[in-house]
Amino acid sequence: MKFLSKFEAPAYALMRLILGFLMACHGFQKLFGGLGGAKASGALLIFGGVIEFGGGLLVAVGFQTRVAAFLVSGMMAVAYFTVHAGGGFFPIMNRGELAVAYCFAFLYIATRGVGKWGIDKSSS
Repeated sequence: MKFLSKFEAPAYALMRLILGFLMACHGFQKLFGGLGGAKASGALLIFGGVIEFGGGLLVAVGFQTRVAAFLVSGMMAVAYFTVHAGGGFFPIMNRGELAVAYCFAFLYIATRGVGKWGIDKSSS
């Protein structure tokens, strides 16, 4: 299916934009109690909300993409090990599969950079 390779750049840009937006929504829930979630209490959850909201927005618009994605990736790793890992070895059992998926998706974005349709001028 080599013909799909011509869509690689726009598909990556859409992935970056959508994952960033989804992460920003998680942060919005924690910080403001919107989108069907409760406002977070506790310094660690609020700090996580700031990273989710700010980092998600930065990744979505493609500004300081590598740094923001790396911070979000690390925050998701911390979330997995502090919230989910105690519930069993496999992420599907401890309900941490979304944290693992976000962690590695944002790590990929951190290694790849902004790509197309971002504020950052570098495409690599």
